[in-house]
Amino acid sequence: MRLHVTDLQIGDRITEDVFNHYGLLVLSANTVLDEATIAKLYAHHIDYVYVERVPARTLGEGPIRSKEQLQESFEACLRTVNLLFNQVVEQGTVDPELVDAGFTPLADSFRLEADLVSLMLSLEQKDDYTYRHSVQVGMLSYYLAKWKGENEETAIRIGKAGFLHDIGKSKIDPAILNKPARLTAEEYEHVKTHTLHGFDILRATFGDDSLEAIVALQHHERNDGSGYPHGLRGTEIRPEAKLVAIADIFSAMTSKRAFQDEQDMLQVLKELHQLSFGQLDPTLVYIFIRNMIPQFIGKKVELNDGSIGTVVMTNPTDLFRPLVQLESGFVDLSKSPNLSIVRVLP
Repeated sequence: MRLHVTDLQIGDRITEDVFNHYGLLVLSANTVLDEATIAKLYAHHIDYVYVERVPARTLGEGPIRSKEQLQESFEACLRTVNLLFNQVVEQGTVDPELVDAGFTPLADSFRLEADLVSLMLSLEQKDDYTYRHSVQVGMLSYYLAKWKGENEETAIRIGKAGFLHDIGKSKIDPAILNKPARLTAEEYEHVKTHTLHGFDILRATFGDDSLEAIVALQHHERNDGSGYPHGLRGTEIRPEAKLVAIADIFSAMTSKRAFQDEQDMLQVLKELHQLSFGQLDPTLVYIFIRNMIPQFIGKKVELNDGSIGTVVMTNPTDLFRPLVQLESGFVDLSKSPNLSIVRVLP
């Protein structure tokens, strides 16, 4: 049904992509409206949208989860990754039922969380990087698959493949994997073998041509042939592996590691955009950026001069330099080359 924004209710589901007057995506189809997303519509001067009025009892199996509940699901999933790594060491394969038991509850939470930016900002980064990265890549892969238009079953499967993409690191020397400094060339070559190990582990579990095994093998391949382990190009790389590659890079670059501070999400999106001109699938990168950028509206940000503001509108000519409201007034970062966002605040 077509409704005026004043008639919208929390829980309504957007049925068609919503664009502002500049043609910029504001909300994606299937977004479940909450206070923040309705506020975005007002901020972009959207008058009418197409929605499905979903009765409260069918929105999910329970109320929208709190930050604490989401953190609990995330940490339970982290414990599952630990168990899976130990399984590989002991028996060389993983238990598909354990994968389901660990990932499915977290995936249930995803369906209730339209704002991925807020979700990532809210989850604490205090755990082992390898385990946390596995969970984040599964989460990001699920969202990107949904934004791409995949059905729920397919998105869950791609999410699980992302969740398992680094299982081959269970075969890598922990001293190298957890080294608190840059790797030597020899050490890096050793780490790169995790794709081959992952393929062997997951094909022994799910089959030679399984999605899980192929994604583990190919998630470091690149469109221009610069990736590993086989230097595949373009259509030689399975589409799902290209999707997980984007999730893998975004998670790695926005995470804090022993030898690297986390980077701001907006800056990482900009770098993904640059990588789409050769290494990454440009269509998938566009879908990811198109759905991520509107989620920064309403977020608090810190600028390089130390000032704090709120993103109020994205810029159609430069998606990565939005309009920001400061205490002193509005600043259009696209017209202020000396100012930039250094981080998005939780």
